[in-house]
Amino acid sequence: MKTIRYPKKSAWNNILTRPAIDTKFLEKTVANILEDVKKHGDAALKHCARHFDKVELDDFLVSEQEFADAEQRVSAELKKAIALAKANIEKFHRAQKEEPEVIETTNGVFCWRKSVAIERVGLYVPAGTAPLFSTVLMLAIPAKLAGCKEIVICSPPDRDGKINDVTLYAAKVCGATKVFKIGGAQAVGALAFGTETVPRVDKIFGPGNQFVTEAKQQVSKFGTAIDMPAGPSEVAVFADETAIPAFAAADLLSQAEHGIDSQVLLVSTSEKVIEETLVEVEKQLETLPRQAIAAKALENSKAVLLENTEEAIAFLNEYAAEHLILAVENADRIADEIVNAGSVFIGNYSCESAGDYASGTNHTLPTNAAAKAFSGVSLDSFVKKITFQKLTADGIVNLGRAVECMAEAEGLQAHKNAITVRLKALAEKGKEEMGRG
Repeated sequence: MKTIRYPKKSAWNNILTRPAIDTKFLEKTVANILEDVKKHGDAALKHCARHFDKVELDDFLVSEQEFADAEQRVSAELKKAIALAKANIEKFHRAQKEEPEVIETTNGVFCWRKSVAIERVGLYVPAGTAPLFSTVLMLAIPAKLAGCKEIVICSPPDRDGKINDVTLYAAKVCGATKVFKIGGAQAVGALAFGTETVPRVDKIFGPGNQFVTEAKQQVSKFGTAIDMPAGPSEVAVFADETAIPAFAAADLLSQAEHGIDSQVLLVSTSEKVIEETLVEVEKQLETLPRQAIAAKALENSKAVLLENTEEAIAFLNEYAAEHLILAVENADRIADEIVNAGSVFIGNYSCESAGDYASGTNHTLPTNAAAKAFSGVSLDSFVKKITFQKLTADGIVNLGRAVECMAEAEGLQAHKNAITVRLKALAEKGKEEMGRG
């Protein structure tokens, strides 16, 4: 990791740049894959499996027997851990449910909003250098709670044409309706356009590498919704003299081991804290099975020394980290000043790994500064909010003249007339009733 001391604000943008690949190559490659899948369906998926996954597949759909076999191979201890995580994730997301509240905005005018589940959702579960079965929990659980009718999972196969056992077990216990052995941009295309085997979905969720992220953004132009831009993983750690260097180093490495295009950021107002933490990083790095991957990610990463806490907070809000750990004094107060982050971890014991797996919050979060405008996945991500209104006769009378006036000012006579004909009908009805009286 490169250490940068007291950078001027004018240099912040360069410091905070994420690692990226040639975008022209990325866009063109992904566009070609998507077009192939759109035109040739399953045949294109088989070609991609041979080319990218180095496996020959005749059937992408995971069978019931494969689910059963996978369940047998998952240890009892891991099943128990998944059950705990599932319970916490369900508890946190269930609390996000909203009941419709009818508001009478004007006498006789009633308005309300109702959450309605997205019918068909596609969940992408990465498995490039590590099978991220925890993503199944984070996506399928809120989808099930929201009431989505179809929950379709795509995940890359290994060289034997199989999906990781734990990923399949998690998919089964979390209520997935179908699971397919498809990865990369081709999986996104299959979910967006549909093939002979893969059903088309209305919205695609899930993290992935830059090819997956680019594919999601491209298919969103053709009418398929996506959760958010979610590319390579990242973490920022804000540490002061109250931080425990071994903890901070472990948190940095936990993100660095995700992939060579991941980025970690250490921010402090103390050079001593930076030095001690980087010593710990080197020491812990030596023990990691994914040492080579983490070491490569650390080449993209930085430690930044800043003048004071206020400057550090401004710097972190500009970075808008996917994960932000506050290992500082008065962490709760500082957390209130964070306005840009995917998820915030408060205090020395709030490691990012807890949120990745089992605390209850969702780990599918915006990256690459998208946290300035996007939220992480929640129950709301799996529903659309439909508004309703009901006007009584009193309501149209009380609201009518204002609408007529506004429509006329915009030059939209038909809009005005929709009110006028109703007001006239009510006036005539009133005259008739008076005449009978």
